[in-house]
This record gives sequence, C-alpha cells and structure tokens, in this order.
Amino acid sequence: MAVLSGSTAWAQSTLAQPAGAPSLASPSGMLTAPPPSAANPTAAASESANPLRLSINLEGASQPAQMTVGVQIVLLMTLLSVAPSLVLLMTSFARIVIVLGFVRTALGVPSAPSNQIIVGLALFLTFFIMGPVFDRVNNEALQPYFAGSIDSNTALERASLPLKDFMLKQTRTRDLEYFLQLGGFGPTAVKDLPMRVVIPAFVISELQTAFQMGFLLFLPFLIIDFLVSSVLMSLGMMMMPPNVVSLPFKLLLFVLVDGWHLIVKSLVQSFTL
Repeated sequence: MAVLSGSTAWAQSTLAQPAGAPSLASPSGMLTAPPPSAANPTAAASESANPLRLSINLEGASQPAQMTVGVQIVLLMTLLSVAPSLVLLMTSFARIVIVLGFVRTALGVPSAPSNQIIVGLALFLTFFIMGPVFDRVNNEALQPYFAGSIDSNTALERASLPLKDFMLKQTRTRDLEYFLQLGGFGPTAVKDLPMRVVIPAFVISELQTAFQMGFLLFLPFLIIDFLVSSVLMSLGMMMMPPNVVSLPFKLLLFVLVDGWHLIVKSLVQSFTL
C-alpha cells in the first residue's frame, strides 16, 4: 500500500507539470536535475557547431579616435606616390637643380655633367640642407607617434610645422600676400597661414631666386664669349664658331676659381635655416 500511494503521488505531480517542462521528481520521490543537453538542446547544438565566437564591444569610446590599419596603409601608399612632388616643391631641391642646370648651360657643355649626376648631387645637397628639419620632424612627430604618446592627427600636425617654418624663411612677403589675396583670406598671422598658401608662394620664390643666381652665373662666361667673338671677328675668322674657341677658356676659368666649390657654397649659404 505504501508503494502504491508513492507511485500515485508521483504520477499526480508529473501530470501537474506543464507540457515540455523537465521532470524534477523521480518515482522514488527524490529531485533530479535535467541534463544540460535536455534542458536546452538548441544552445548545446550551437556551441558544438560554432566553438569560436566574435564579440564586439564599444570600450574606449571616450578616447580620441585613431585611424585603422587599413586607412594608415592607404595614406602611406598615397604619401609614397606624391613623395617626389613633396621633395621637389617643399624642400631646397628645386633651387639647387635649377642653378646646377644653369651652370652646365653657361659652360656650353649640355651633356657634362649628365642629368643623373646633376639630379643626384641636388638630391644629396637637399638631404644635407634639410637635415635639421628632418631631425625636428623625427623627434617631434615620428618618435612620439611610434611610442604611442600622440595620435596620428597630432603627428601630422607636428610634422608639418618644421617644413612650414623652413618654407616661410625662404619665401618673399609679396608672394605670400599675393596668394592670400588670391585665396580670399583676410589679414592672417604668419603662424596661422595655411599650407595651400605657403607651398605655392614658396615655389614661386624659389624659382625667382634660382633664376637670379643663374643670371649671375652667366655673366662671366658671357664676357668670355664676347671677347672670343671680337677677337675672331678682328682676325677675319668669321666662319669659325666662337663656342669652339671659348669653351676651353671657360673651362679653364671655371677650374682655376674652383667653380664647383663656390657654387655649392653659395647654394648652401643662400638658404636661411
């Protein structure tokens, strides 16, 4: 009778549970916990099928935004593609290569030294002159950025300041005023000048300075050409090309005065650092 009454009570408790609910009682009257797979078969199946999960959170939303690696790679590739233009227009390269080209033309030897030598010499002189500026960019922008103490926007802003200071020291005031007026800017302090005004004004000033130096370089060689032409005319040698006779004299004069040393010295000293 006791067994029968226990079985009857267990059956009543089982019938009282809602359909689909796990059974917590056994016929012996003891509570049993359902197995995990029986309690939630869908979750167990998903865990076994997808053991790796990706969680995305918004931690650090209050910190300053940083450019992703993909954006940094795109900016780096863009910088490498426009690097020749930056070297040509934002450094001392333009003035140096133009003056060296004028020297070669004034001597009357258009192929000596060759273009590769002229460009190479101008490039290394540019590295020498721009050395202090590059050191400032490295110490104030690149190294703090690589150390993680500043973000990318601050690094770009700090890197542009030394270049801007160098260009402003070589730029004429009238060129800056012209591009300020052309761009519709009002009275602007020097420290607040935008780069789109500084860069073209710097290029125009560099071209002006380079042509002035080239004119001064032409004068002594032009005098030699005049003297040689006058002598040939007085001797009746009108069919003799003056350049053939004047070239050795121009080379001799250039070597005697140590022309390359004087030109490189004048170029380096013409920049205000």
